[in-house]
Amino acid sequence: MKTRLLLALALLLPVTHLYAWGHDGHAVVAQIADDHLTPAARAEVQRLLALEPGATLESIASWADEHRNPATGKWHYVNFPRGSDFHYTPELCPGGDQCLVAALKRQELVLGNRHASDEDRAKALRYVVHLVGDAHQPLHAGYGDDKGGNTYQVRWRGRGSNLHHVWDTGLIETFGLAPTELARRIEADVPHPAAGGDVEDWVHESGALVGSPGFYPPRKIEADYVRTWRPVVEQRLEQAGLRLAAVLNRLLS
Repeated sequence: MKTRLLLALALLLPVTHLYAWGHDGHAVVAQIADDHLTPAARAEVQRLLALEPGATLESIASWADEHRNPATGKWHYVNFPRGSDFHYTPELCPGGDQCLVAALKRQELVLGNRHASDEDRAKALRYVVHLVGDAHQPLHAGYGDDKGGNTYQVRWRGRGSNLHHVWDTGLIETFGLAPTELARRIEADVPHPAAGGDVEDWVHESGALVGSPGFYPPRKIEADYVRTWRPVVEQRLEQAGLRLAAVLNRLLS
């Protein structure tokens, strides 16, 4: 009885932005990116990751979530107001630098700076790998008034959840594949989208998905929602992986 009461109270507490794509989704993005690195970029990635023996792009993909703190929490998302056209402007970034767009640009500058220490560049690599993935999870460029879908409560597979969690983890779990297997499936089945644009373009795409008809489901999510939006999940993971590869190839080759 006490446990149930605590759970009920927890659901009433304010919800903050949670992890984008979850561990598996970020690993899929990293795997796709790894498959499209130039030899020079791959060599530099391996050199920087050698500071942590055994590390790979996939293994570091969720590092930024695992080491999130009050100083970096806002780096993982950008909020748009209800009724927005989802075009990013600097006014949307608290303090001028506390949002996903500004954070990714800062970390790219460090990663591409050959005069920075290897330790700083290796840390920036972890952020770049993660934040490119975040930019492609639609609800990390969603509405501020529901905290990117975190306060939009839904019933998912017979249990209480929220829309952000469904997009982070739930829809990816429906594939029933390990990250490497899912990456290979996506690369084989999804037409390769253009790998261009920058983070402002990527968050615009994500926000436009959030604002599109049917993105917000009824409170009980049915199979039709999964069938409609799962291909979008595949496309966004593919785009994130190819664009991450393009960023790393540009900065490290």
